[in-house]
Amino acid sequence: MRVSTLWRGEKIWTGTEFVTGVLVEAGRVVATGDAESLAAQTVSQIETLPGALVVPGLHDAHIHAASLARVRTEVDVRGCADEFEAAERVARFLAANPGTGLVWGGAWDANQWGGRQPHRRTLDVVTGPRPVVLASADYHSLWANSAALRLVGYGPETTDPAGGRLERDADGELTGVLRETACTAFDDLPIDDADALPGLMAQTIDDLLAVGLTGITEIDHEDAHVALRALHEQGALKMRVSKAIRHEDLPLAMQQGRRTGEGDDWIRVGPLKLFADGALGSHTCHMTEAFAGEDGHDGGHGVPTLTQEQLKVYTELAVRAGIAVATHAIGDRAATEVLDAYEHVLGATGSDLRLRIEHAQHLRRADLARMARLGVVGSMQPVHCTTDFELVDALLDGHDIVSYGWRSALDAGVPLAFGSDAPVEDPNPFVALHAAVTRQRVDGTPAGGWQPHERVSMIEALAAHSRGAAYAAGWDDVGTLTPGMLADFVAVDTDLIATPERAHEARALTTVVGGQVRFSG
Repeated sequence: MRVSTLWRGEKIWTGTEFVTGVLVEAGRVVATGDAESLAAQTVSQIETLPGALVVPGLHDAHIHAASLARVRTEVDVRGCADEFEAAERVARFLAANPGTGLVWGGAWDANQWGGRQPHRRTLDVVTGPRPVVLASADYHSLWANSAALRLVGYGPETTDPAGGRLERDADGELTGVLRETACTAFDDLPIDDADALPGLMAQTIDDLLAVGLTGITEIDHEDAHVALRALHEQGALKMRVSKAIRHEDLPLAMQQGRRTGEGDDWIRVGPLKLFADGALGSHTCHMTEAFAGEDGHDGGHGVPTLTQEQLKVYTELAVRAGIAVATHAIGDRAATEVLDAYEHVLGATGSDLRLRIEHAQHLRRADLARMARLGVVGSMQPVHCTTDFELVDALLDGHDIVSYGWRSALDAGVPLAFGSDAPVEDPNPFVALHAAVTRQRVDGTPAGGWQPHERVSMIEALAAHSRGAAYAAGWDDVGTLTPGMLADFVAVDTDLIATPERAHEARALTTVVGGQVRFSG
């Protein structure tokens, strides 16, 4: 006998209309409408949802869940006023966690230190022989002590790798600050948490459910894939996951025959993740015009981390194997080169896979039109805008670009998917929704919003954070509360649609995935 549950709410937004009832059977929506009329049908049970508004489950289109999980066990230097305060925090962490193994942490931000870059010697004073590596806030730079540099063989004679840089001081000595591909030397070092990672990720998933997320596109490495599969096999995976493939894991994925979209209702194969450039915070995003006031690496144009030919080869290999591609491109020149590769591969293969540009922060209008024509998804993170707008004003002033152009993207016909890029930003989707509709930080700055003409409506923002994010992942039965769709939704204490300016204050009261309550608080 099939069990049907009528979920009643004061105001339910299905993604297409307002209703007061959603009827669910076997984890899927079978009908929506007036709750009293639905109750007149044969219904096994009735549940009343709390709060001012119910919306379709929110999907984070770009999150590093394994990295977010590991933050629990690492040294936290976020918010430090300078490198010396960061070193003090490292010292306290080492005192509380004695040993000899490599210590990871983050997330320092030299842009908050007046542009002063840290030096390995400051860490050396408090760490001694124990290797310590601290990621920058944008995760595109590392600050390593001398012991960590020795661990990966970096020394005075080491040259810059293609697509990366080892910073040096005025005396030509390594500072311990590494950019882009120079950081990958640490990727080969084993992280001894294979047994602990599934549990850490389970805790993180509980945290994400508590802020109203019902699904994620997970961007981290193969160890995250193994941990998520382990949770699923244990019946402990409580939200839907599209698991991306990092470029170094592409050979394994192809050997195993993974294809984007394959899987079940809980975990599916996601896209190949490529990097075309760096980040604005590290001054490494690849720009057509030079950063204002800079004449550094590559003339101040940023760092291309893959060549045009490499972009084409990786993309075509993946697409011909049935794997979609999601390429990180923050600078406008990087986005142009990614679109050149995509257009070439789509023309050569005729594929209908959904290709994506991750972040797509700074674009030329011609490339927005090209994204729409090619059907390329703009996977964007609204809080990046409210975090970095001063940097944009300082570094990209006068550039002929659209920055964080959500309105321009929608008007051009670009499919839009919202996410957080956590742990770079807060994974709370209500903070992202607030940024999308106001272009302001939660403290109300700047007054009137930064470049307010690029704001979107709350209905549009919700769509990008639900069905748009699911569409980008190739998940076509998620994102609206319409018949046949998976029954994922969240009850919120705040009417986001009536009072969008209060979205950052909103709290999830009940999170439902597949018709089952996964969070109640």
